[in-house]
Amino acid sequence: MEQFVRKRLAFLASFWNKLRPSSVPDNCSLGYFGADLVSPQPDWDPDPALPTSPLFVALYDFAARSTNELSVSRGDKLRVYKEVGEYVVARRLSGKSIGYVPANYVAKISQETPSHQLWYFSGISRHEAERLLLSPPNEHGSFLIRDSESSKGEYSLSVRNQAKVSHFRICKCPDGSLYVQKGHAFPSMEELLAFYTENWKVIQSPLVKPCTPPEKDEWERPRSEFTLRKKLGEGNFGEVWEGLWRNTVPVAIKIIKQADMKAEDFTKEIQNLKSLKHEKLIQLHAVCSRGEPVFIITELMKKGNLHSYLNSLEGKSLSTLHLLDMACQVADGMTYLEEKHIVHRDLAARNILVGDDLTCKIADFGLARLLKDDIYSTSGSTKIPVKWTAPEAANYRTYSLKSDIWSYGILLYEVFTYGQTPYEGMTNQETIQQITRGYRLPRPSTCPSEIYLVMLECWKGNAEERPTFFALRENQIRACTCHPRHPM
Repeated sequence: MEQFVRKRLAFLASFWNKLRPSSVPDNCSLGYFGADLVSPQPDWDPDPALPTSPLFVALYDFAARSTNELSVSRGDKLRVYKEVGEYVVARRLSGKSIGYVPANYVAKISQETPSHQLWYFSGISRHEAERLLLSPPNEHGSFLIRDSESSKGEYSLSVRNQAKVSHFRICKCPDGSLYVQKGHAFPSMEELLAFYTENWKVIQSPLVKPCTPPEKDEWERPRSEFTLRKKLGEGNFGEVWEGLWRNTVPVAIKIIKQADMKAEDFTKEIQNLKSLKHEKLIQLHAVCSRGEPVFIITELMKKGNLHSYLNSLEGKSLSTLHLLDMACQVADGMTYLEEKHIVHRDLAARNILVGDDLTCKIADFGLARLLKDDIYSTSGSTKIPVKWTAPEAANYRTYSLKSDIWSYGILLYEVFTYGQTPYEGMTNQETIQQITRGYRLPRPSTCPSEIYLVMLECWKGNAEERPTFFALRENQIRACTCHPRHPM
């Protein structure tokens, strides 16, 4: 009959295509509910409470022509309750209305998978979820679904609630339904989210919009591109390895556990690292921040850190002019950070890297802010470098460019003692007590008196009386030598 009407009433083609698209197959029966079919009646009463009702997707747009029918758009997900003649009784997951939809307008979804949903983030950890949700442009109410780390086959709901992230386990029943709270199971993830979007006070975390993924970043590289070859050291910021990028480029790889980081600060600090470029700063090459652990990839300096180098046979043979030149290079790099208002927080010889021709570059600038307070603190088995830290920072965690100046004075002491530990023989607590009483490190026998005066200027008790890095570079350190650099 349809073909006859299409052929004889060609002028109604556009109307007929809207009513019944030509691409709709002729086989109307779905075959999922048995063959005992009846004609649709206006007094049907489907039971919407069946949790095992199959999930379908609308293949075409359908406009309801009566109150018994349900309008759907292509791509809508539907819960189908029964088949009645050439129709199915269905409900959109995004709504509450129930009605008839032509059976050949829908198709059963063979396996429910959230992979195509905007709110589903596959393969990310709890810490990675926190980092994403706390990063712009995400805000209060942003949420995502991720795979559970502890229960295979189940999920977790992560929601940003102001400045923190709440996590909820989504458990799966034997029949495939999902729940956050026992006794409140839902046939699909969409229905679960729809319920908690409307009833967010139950979990005290509003679901406003799916998490916005980060834009593709040319700095972000897959871990598969990097090969770890040799462990170079370990410190407050994790392990440092010598490695290869794509099996060709030598690089240094810093490995940081996300559990040790402040997720809300990570993106901001990495952006800072990307924007800083100076010949006396270690250059960032790439990051691997998705998943565990985080890799920070930088240029590799062949001679290692300054502290170890000064303790080596080659380092111990350096002249005073070489040492002065190294100090000048560090002051030069710190002047750049000072101009950018970047506080290092951990300036020490161990964080200065040495390359060919005695080139010195500053590493780990700004990374201390990424560490959680219990990792970078003055209490317990302390990891804070107390003997390099200004008293106001050690006692009150007041970090500033002036506290970096204090640390620079200690670095000068390391340089002109060829790597000797400051306050040797004192505990951290004794060091703080002695400094508070006015004690200062004595002049090393290998240190020029002019340089020792610079150290004392850096160790002024009143932070405001300490010089700037610009002044150190231009007036004090440079004034101590008029000689050009002398390579080994």
